[in-house]
Amino acid sequence: MLIPLVEQGLEKLVRAALPLPEQVGGVSFDPPSRTWAAQLSRVTVSMFLFGIGRSAQPPRPVPDRSGPDGQPQRRRPVPMIELNYLVSAWAGNVRDEHELLGDVLGCFLTHQALPAEHAAPALLSSVQIAVTASDSGRVKDVLSAVDGSLRAAFEIVVTTALDTGAWADTAPRVQRIAALTHPMPPGPAAVAGWGRSERAGTDGAR
Repeated sequence: MLIPLVEQGLEKLVRAALPLPEQVGGVSFDPPSRTWAAQLSRVTVSMFLFGIGRSAQPPRPVPDRSGPDGQPQRRRPVPMIELNYLVSAWAGNVRDEHELLGDVLGCFLTHQALPAEHAAPALLSSVQIAVTASDSGRVKDVLSAVDGSLRAAFEIVVTTALDTGAWADTAPRVQRIAALTHPMPPGPAAVAGWGRSERAGTDGAR
């Protein structure tokens, strides 16, 4: 469920920031192939997911929670992952496409994290958004792989926590510590030492 939740948030952000109401334009996560492009009937922002990998950021700790029976539960820190999206704009002519693409670029440069009002509560961390450095070769490779036409585009990297691992009950808390008050019996060495000291005292008295 992680990727659909992230993409729902990205679409909400783009629609609110441009703005791009549903009756005016679309937001698509489909591969931008020639067949897909031929079916478009309105301006569209394309965000195609072409790469997924583990982030170099350290895993994020998850706060403890209460289980169904009220027992505290905890889980291991969750790993951070990166989602690579190729962003392009589609309209009736190149000028309109470039204007739309510039608006989307400004949106992601302004919002380096998904605002809380657009993020799903189920996400375990913030959703970071970064526009990568220009790489025309990478854009060309991605578009060629999906049989798409070459056009202006840019890449964003979305970083967030991956919901993995099961919850486990924590050990019960220590309520009290009972001290042992019974005297310890003397060991053999102590008994032998006591006998020698008693004999030494008796000899001295003589």
